[in-house]
Amino acid sequence: MSVLHEACFYRGMTGFVEAAKAFIEEDAAAGQAVLVAVSAAKIDALREVLGADRQVTFADMAQLGRNPGRIISTWRRFVGEQQAAGRACRGIGEPIWPGRTEAELVECQRHEVLLNSAFAAASPWRLLCTYDITALKPAVLDEAMRSHPTVTSDGVRAPSEDYLPDLDRLGPELPAPPPRSEELAFTKESLRAVRRLVLERARQAGLSGEAAEDLALAAHEIAVNSVRHGGGWGLLHVWRAEGSLICQVDDYGTIVDPLVGRAIPAPGARLGRGLWMVNELCDLVRLRSTDDGTVVRMQMNLPQRES
Repeated sequence: MSVLHEACFYRGMTGFVEAAKAFIEEDAAAGQAVLVAVSAAKIDALREVLGADRQVTFADMAQLGRNPGRIISTWRRFVGEQQAAGRACRGIGEPIWPGRTEAELVECQRHEVLLNSAFAAASPWRLLCTYDITALKPAVLDEAMRSHPTVTSDGVRAPSEDYLPDLDRLGPELPAPPPRSEELAFTKESLRAVRRLVLERARQAGLSGEAAEDLALAAHEIAVNSVRHGGGWGLLHVWRAEGSLICQVDDYGTIVDPLVGRAIPAPGARLGRGLWMVNELCDLVRLRSTDDGTVVRMQMNLPQRES
């Protein structure tokens, strides 16, 4: 199922509602199912202008896409369900909004690039990614032109002259952990120490019981992967920065598939299940892999940032 991936530049709430309504109603007679994943405010505004009979499902992107690594699995699930039922479908998503941190923005842009290869060739479906040109920086809009084959602006839909499909544009290398970060080298025999250390630091940082357990479980899962696939050992870093607690695991393994962890693994699948679970557990996951090794950085937002 290939995706017809396009960006839509709009101006403010009124512009969003007009563009989204037109996109939804474009093939209304065909009875297409639609998933709209945007902010709660945009959901409310769009609901007011749509008829009750529309086959539209809504999802709050602030929750669904807090970690951009979760979004592709949601689209795959939606499209798979609709096509299995014999229904055509389309979607509207807005993963980038004002207030995203720089790290989140980079991962959102990485997500947009990966979308172009996330769906195998079969029945095509359309995905409209909306961008508010009154609120986003020009550099963000420029990158949207590069990551989307088609762009709609002022109601005119046309191929993007700046589109660059090269997967080598998957974001810069991660900056090194700060010197103050706590380090723990681990092997198979010391995996419990990874979970114990992360759980202690999470509780000290003020994370709730569930959030602390989730981050500790995520770090342990990646450490297990390091032992199994990364040379038998790894290095854990833990530190606090910008209202978050961050854990990073480095090893000598290499991950070839850039989409690993972004789809629910098939039953019985041996690879990818751990990274998918980590994406579901954490507020942000950043993965970089080269021939020299793999880095997985996991982040959980602290309570004061949430408030």
